[in-house]
Amino acid sequence: MKYKPLGNTGLYVSEMTFGTMTFNGKGTKLGGMIGETDQAHADRLVKLALDAGINLFDTANGYGQGDSEIILGKALKASGVTREDYLIATKIFMPMGGSINSLGLSRLSVLREVDKCLERLDTNYIDLFQAHGFDTSTPIEETFKAFDSLIKSGKVRYIGLSNFAAWQIIQSQSIAEKFGLEKFCSAQIYYSLVGREVEREILPAIREMNLGTLVWSPLAGGFLTGKYSGGNATSTSRRKTFEFPPVDKAKGEKVVEILKYIARKHGHTEAQIALAWLLHKPDVTSVIIGATKEEQLIANIKATQIELSCAEMRELDAVSELVPEYPNWARPPKRGDKMI
Repeated sequence: MKYKPLGNTGLYVSEMTFGTMTFNGKGTKLGGMIGETDQAHADRLVKLALDAGINLFDTANGYGQGDSEIILGKALKASGVTREDYLIATKIFMPMGGSINSLGLSRLSVLREVDKCLERLDTNYIDLFQAHGFDTSTPIEETFKAFDSLIKSGKVRYIGLSNFAAWQIIQSQSIAEKFGLEKFCSAQIYYSLVGREVEREILPAIREMNLGTLVWSPLAGGFLTGKYSGGNATSTSRRKTFEFPPVDKAKGEKVVEILKYIARKHGHTEAQIALAWLLHKPDVTSVIIGATKEEQLIANIKATQIELSCAEMRELDAVSELVPEYPNWARPPKRGDKMI
């Protein structure tokens, strides 16, 4: 397992993060669609991840309406690993009740939710506290001032963002700098071989702001495992009941074919090659992997050992390439371009 600094900080995180969206014992609708991992199973998965060198664990208050945080907190305690040797990342924004103020990033929500997150996780501090989306109804400086107060109080070590547009990333960081407040150090984004839209504007913005990049759903909700290609999806399969993230299936089938070809050459699975492709991308700090089975987690972690050749990376890049969008197809020539 390799470790990389998280953006412009001295905090080092493992190249794989363990995601706990499936930690859900309440039987909520979302949990039923993505899987439900109980406490005993979660204990084994977390210990396995720690033993493999993973030091970052990601959750959110909205996962199972807080259940994920509770299960993760107990699993980390049961592992016997000291608190200083692992990092907890959680996110807030999603509705946690029925009132009009039960969601978002207002000062009220931020200060209320951090205490509830700490209680559920059974910890004194959160290593990475993330905005789980951009709150269009709250001035961003209000959110930053609340986050800044949490860092000063010691309840939070670092702050990050998730699912922001490029302009929202730039605007947010600029406002934090203007007011002399703690800035975001990381961005959690969806990125996969069948979801490369972030390369248009979001990744350039992340690069410009020197943020760490945490990638969620690297297998596109299981699509890149090959289980759902070629008409293999059953009526009870996850992507049949919960098609998220959305995938261009015609293009996706071509991607899976190349994955199968490269996987056979390496003696690995399509999923492992898809993860390895991301791990080879210089803009990626850590890839968030989830698992409902121990053998699945072990297999995903083995992707860190795969070395893809430049030719194989070019093959995967070519089959998954984005169609140029304006203004990219209308860009002015660069010095040295061949002129007609």
